[in-house]
Amino acid sequence: MDDIGGQPWAWDEQTWRSKVEHVRAGRPMKPAKWKNGARCAVALSFDSDHETNELRDGGRSVGRMSQGQYGNRQGVPRILSALARFDAKATFFVPAVAALLYEDEQRRVVAEGHEIGIHGWIHELNSQLPYEIERDLMFRAADTLERITGVRPVGLRTPSWDFSPSTLQIERELGLLYDSSLMADDDPYELLENSEPTGIVELPVEWIRDDAVYFNMHRFNGLRPHTPPTAVYDIFFREFDRAYEEGGLFLLTMHPHVTGYRSRIWILEKLLEEITQRSDVWIATHAEIAAFVKAECP
Repeated sequence: MDDIGGQPWAWDEQTWRSKVEHVRAGRPMKPAKWKNGARCAVALSFDSDHETNELRDGGRSVGRMSQGQYGNRQGVPRILSALARFDAKATFFVPAVAALLYEDEQRRVVAEGHEIGIHGWIHELNSQLPYEIERDLMFRAADTLERITGVRPVGLRTPSWDFSPSTLQIERELGLLYDSSLMADDDPYELLENSEPTGIVELPVEWIRDDAVYFNMHRFNGLRPHTPPTAVYDIFFREFDRAYEEGGLFLLTMHPHVTGYRSRIWILEKLLEEITQRSDVWIATHAEIAAFVKAECP
C-alpha cells in the first residue's frame, strides 16, 4: 500500500516494485537472422492522425483541422507514391475517427499491400481514461477498421504513445499480436504483465525516430521547432545505419501531416533510396515482423 498520502519517497519496496513491474520488457526477440537471411529489418510506420489531433482535446480550430486534412489530401498520396516507387510495405496507424472521415484512403492503403493498425478512437490519451472506457474505445476502433478495410487489425500503437496501466490487459483481451508504443529496447521483445509473459511482441518506438518532435509547431503553446530537414534525415539515417551494423530493427514513425510536405517528403525518399541499395535488408509491415520474430523465438 501507498504510505503517508501516497508520497513516492514514503513508498515501501512492494509498492514501487509493483509500479515498475506492472508492464515490463521481457525476453529479447531479436532473431539471429531476419527473413530470407536479411541482416536488418526495417519497419516504416505512418500515424495518420489527420484532424484527431485537434478533436481529441475538444478543439474547434479550423486552421489546425485544415492541417490535418492536408495529411489526407497531400501527405498520404505522396507517402504511398514513395513506397510504391521503392516497392516497400509499411504500416499505417489510424484513429477510428480519421478512418471514418477518410474511408477510401484506408481502402487504398490496404489495396496497395500495406497494414493498418489500431491508433485509438479519436487519438485520446489513455492514461486519462478508466479501464472500461479505454476498453470500449479500443474494441470499437478495431471493429471500425475491420469494417472499413475488411481486415482485422493485429497491432496497436497507443495515441501519443500514452500507454495506460490498463492498456496491456486490453491488448490481451483483443488478442493482438503486437504493440508498438514502448521504448525499453531498440529491438523486439516480449511484454510482461506483472512478471507474466504475455506473448505480445513489442516493436519499440523512440522520440528520436519520430518526425513530429522535429517539425511540429503549435502557435498557441509557443511550440516552435526549427530543425532543418537535412538534420532530421541525418538522425534517421544514423539510426538505420547502426541498426544495420548490429543486425537489428530500424523502426521509424512519421506523420502524413508532418512529413508529407514538399520540403520534407524527400527525407523518406532518400532513406528508401539508401536502404534499398543494400540487398540484405528486409522492409516489412509491423505485423510481418512481429509474426516472424514470434515464430523464430517461440
